[in-house]
Amino acid sequence: MNAPPLTRRQFVAATSMGSLAAVAAQTAPVRAAVSLSASKLAIRGGTPVRTKGFPRWPMWDKDRDEELVLSVLRSGVWSRSKVVAEFEKKYAELLGAKRCLATTHGTTALITALNALDIGAGDEVLVGPYTFVASISVILLAGALPIMVDTDPETFLVNPEKIEAKITPQTKAILPVHIYGLPADMDRINALAKKHRLLVLEDACQAWLAEFNGKKCGTLGDLGCFSFQNSKHLTCGEGGAVVGGDDAVMDRAVSYHNFGSGGPYLGSKCRMTEFQAAILLAQMQRLEEQTQRRWENATYLTAKLRGIPGILPHRLYDGVTRAAYHLYPFRYAAQDFNGVTRDKFIAALRAEGIPCSGGYGRLNKAPFIENTLNSRNFQRMYSSEQLDHCRAQIECPYNDRLCDEAVCLSQQLLLGGKEDIDDIANAIGKIYENREQLA
Repeated sequence: MNAPPLTRRQFVAATSMGSLAAVAAQTAPVRAAVSLSASKLAIRGGTPVRTKGFPRWPMWDKDRDEELVLSVLRSGVWSRSKVVAEFEKKYAELLGAKRCLATTHGTTALITALNALDIGAGDEVLVGPYTFVASISVILLAGALPIMVDTDPETFLVNPEKIEAKITPQTKAILPVHIYGLPADMDRINALAKKHRLLVLEDACQAWLAEFNGKKCGTLGDLGCFSFQNSKHLTCGEGGAVVGGDDAVMDRAVSYHNFGSGGPYLGSKCRMTEFQAAILLAQMQRLEEQTQRRWENATYLTAKLRGIPGILPHRLYDGVTRAAYHLYPFRYAAQDFNGVTRDKFIAALRAEGIPCSGGYGRLNKAPFIENTLNSRNFQRMYSSEQLDHCRAQIECPYNDRLCDEAVCLSQQLLLGGKEDIDDIANAIGKIYENREQLA
């Protein structure tokens, strides 16, 4: 698995013999979908490596899953009740968490968690910029300031070596994001949090059953948050959850998500419905098997891609015992493809029958951040010096470069068999071998 990348000469020799997959993965030869040498790229009118689709998402079992939803329909009790409580109990058990609170979305899970941890005006929260917009927007919605910590481009995650320099007397929490289901370096993050007496709120919205040192992501900080939106591995269309082990903090979360009831706190309405919980209970029956399949297929794919010049698979931290792979990411080095742009590479890969995207953009420079800092409320809450300090943190050069190099494969591509993974590797190898056609 850790064999060094092939030289260009070794790579060309391998592909010319039709054994790219075998040499790249250091395994026995596998089926080659096409002859990679001297092939016309599909984007130039050639035959695609893959002509059939990948597994569809979401998946459901017609009889078993539909009956769970119909039972809620027939009950006449559609708002939060026994089915939601059952899901919370079972999801907490699945993660090894003491308690779970179900919410309407992953975003409202994060908002609920921030309120339960009493994070708001006057506070700074350290967060990485390579993430979905909600990881940043919820901090501003709570009235706190997001302080960007640059990304480690090899891992696609917040760089733990750059966290401590960002800590100030106003820092209250670290919000590590396990983006794409790749676990952040929680040992180092928790050590820094303990040293500086900071809270840790895990954004595990894409990290269901991902593990760091054998423990589930979302259970490694003070609170963890999950999303069950339609594309997610555990999905009910929309939905979320907060997990934690401190009863007082979780009680505040329960109160906040239900209009502040049961305590002297301001609250909102973030309650999950019985329909959502029923769908989640059905999806949970397949989650472990699907998670393990993605993990094994991703490991297999990584071994293959390491042999292709210009393709740099993500690196996992040493403590990672399983990644969830909401997306499978790698970096594209244009200089090894005769300077062909990433956009052209993505177009060529799609033409070969492999769906892919460029991942996230420069969220650290999103206009909503400056607009919020300039708003009347934030001008009242913070001094100009505090706002300027927040503005100064948006410069994240490693993240900006990663946003130009990233290529991502959706999670359902990892739910097939080894021959499906071979098609992905063969398509990328074919493009490299015939890269001059894209000039």
